[in-house]
Amino acid sequence: MTALGQVIARDLKVAFRRPGEMLNPVVFFAVAASLFPLAMTPELSQLRDVGIAVLWVSALLSSLLALDGLFRTDAEDGSLEQLILSPVNLGTVVVAKMTAHWLTSALPLVVVAPLVALAFYLPQAAVVTGVLALLLATPTLSVLGAIGAALTVSLHRGGSLLGLLVLPLATPVLIFGARAMDLSLGGESPAGPLLFLAALLALAMSLGPVAVAAALRVSLE
Repeated sequence: MTALGQVIARDLKVAFRRPGEMLNPVVFFAVAASLFPLAMTPELSQLRDVGIAVLWVSALLSSLLALDGLFRTDAEDGSLEQLILSPVNLGTVVVAKMTAHWLTSALPLVVVAPLVALAFYLPQAAVVTGVLALLLATPTLSVLGAIGAALTVSLHRGGSLLGLLVLPLATPVLIFGARAMDLSLGGESPAGPLLFLAALLALAMSLGPVAVAAALRVSLE
């Protein structure tokens, strides 16, 4: 098994040993988004008007819940320093840890999203577009979150600062994701916003690991 696969397998094992922490983001997403229809009038048009915004804001906030522990646990037990000093390229380690983070926190959110969308009576076309947009957006959010987590890994209780760092950077993802669903809801092609999300993902995956690796070295010096 390659070094990339070994780090992914290790992080997945650690995550599955803590099912409560792994399920926190998806449970928060489902509960937070589902509460809005209960607090509103059951008018179809009104639910559809706010449904897209609620889904994306809930998804963005829930993605922050698992970020603080992305590197902190390894930093506290010394594993992160060993990974940095190992002959394996730090960028490879970063990509592996971000992949494991996406598989355990973001992918379940994408799976649950269509069920949550039913509470807002969103049409099938908008739901399909939303799932595709989330598949493109959530890896970008994981990369942005990894940058914030790397910068705050040495700070005590840096969770609140992490949110302040990540949320402004994630604004374009929120805008294009919600716009894609809105266009699909109106019967128009969502290709434009989806292409922007794909471009942001390509940019994040090409530059993100380098930025995360540099931030980790600076934080642990």
